[in-house]
Formats: sequence, C-alpha cells, structure tokens
Amino acid sequence: MTLPSHATDCHVHVYDPARFAAPSPVPTATWSDYARMQRQLGLQRAVLVQPVGYGFDNACLLDALVQAGQAARGIAVIKAETRWSELSRLHQQGVRGVRFMMVPGAGGVLPWDALERISWRIAELGWVINLQLDGRDLPDYQERLLALPSRLSIDHVGKFLEPVPVGHAAFKTLLRLLDGGNTWVKLSAPYETSRVGAPLYEDVGVLAKALINSHPERCLWASNWPHPGRDPKPSDSAMLDLLSHWATDGAWRRRILADNPAVLYGFDD
Repeated sequence: MTLPSHATDCHVHVYDPARFAAPSPVPTATWSDYARMQRQLGLQRAVLVQPVGYGFDNACLLDALVQAGQAARGIAVIKAETRWSELSRLHQQGVRGVRFMMVPGAGGVLPWDALERISWRIAELGWVINLQLDGRDLPDYQERLLALPSRLSIDHVGKFLEPVPVGHAAFKTLLRLLDGGNTWVKLSAPYETSRVGAPLYEDVGVLAKALINSHPERCLWASNWPHPGRDPKPSDSAMLDLLSHWATDGAWRRRILADNPAVLYGFDD
C-alpha cells in the first residue's frame, strides 16, 4: 500500500519509566522507539494518547511532543477544574484532546460525570474527547454524546468487547453518532476484541468496512503502538496493511490516513 503524504497514526502510547516514573509498573516504549517504527512504515505524523499508567501526570506525553515537534499532537488527561491558563499552555505544547478510558477495569481516572464539564471547557480550543468504552454500551450514552459541544472520537472500531453484527442496535448507535457530524472513529486494535483473530480479524473487519463505506470522512487509522498488554504483540506493518483490506479505494485511504486527522487534530494550524 502506497501511503499518502502526512500519513498519520492516530493512537500511540509513549512510556519512559527511566525518566518519568509511574505509580505502577509500565513498559519502556519511548518516542525514539516509536519513531524508528514510524519511519519503517512510512508514517509521518502521530497522535500520542496519555497512557492509563500515568494517570493525570502528562509529563512523559509532553516531553514526547517536544521531541516530535510539529509531527505529533497529544491527547492528555486533565481534571475538570483545570484552569484556562493551563489549558492554553497545553494547547501551545500540542495537546488537542482529553482521554476518557471507560472500559470497566481498565483503570481510567476520569468519571462519566466529568464528561460534559470537560467537553464544555475544551470546545473553544477545538479539542476532542477521546473516548474508549465497551461499544455495546453506546445506546446508554447516545443522547449525552450527541449533545457534547466538543468534538468526539471513539476508539478501536467502537471496541465492542463482544463483536456485534452490523445490524446490532449498538453499532447503529455508532453510525448515528457519525451522522451527527461531530464524531470520528478509529480503525485500530482489532486484536483487542476479535474472536476470529489474525490475520484479518474478519468479525471486526466487517464493522470497519461498514464504517468506511458509510462515513469515510469520519474514520481514522491507528496502530495502538506499543500494543499494551499484548503478548505476543501484533505486527505493526500487518495492522497498517489491514487498511488496504478495509478501504479498497485509494481516495478513501488518503482521507483516513491524512485528511481526516489533519482536520481533527489541527496539524495544519
């Protein structure tokens, strides 16, 4: 697959425990480590997402953004009462969103009752709420998510912990969110939910194809590097190659890899 200029990996975690201690053990996966893989695949831009293990301490993320320069943007974790001056400082450092990790047992630190408060705070900056949840719960939150004033992105093909058919009520809710014009979805980490498995993860792939066919302008691609908690880890090149199976049209792949992330994360600001 030939990659377009400014091809973007929209979900990357960076860990550097030798320089930035975490409350609990985290792997070593530095920006330099990622940059080598990025060059090997021909990717040029990245979105760094605050790992669960660092909680509210964004120091490692911000340091990686300095190393990456204008080639990366960040998704931080902040408290609802964070001052405007701090939000402005984070914006200048390349942060463009806030992470909500709502998968049960995953260790996210922001509660559901902070969602609207933070969304209102960040909307003026053009930031995005980066949401990960069990996609089967989407119908329970549909109205709240449609009403958010900020942009919204949903991780990992909706992350249906039990893959669902395209006619399932929860998948239809995801499509309605995309219809609303303020929501994006990441085509990433099929290995986290697939029951079929490699190489094509067909039970998740059918959902990815449906999302691309209906909303190519709302889809993003991501590696989920360094694949936290996976042993053995999947091939990064195989994760990228999946996109050629899901999006058969070259113009769609350009939108997914370059155009859509440029708009959502402000790479051209």
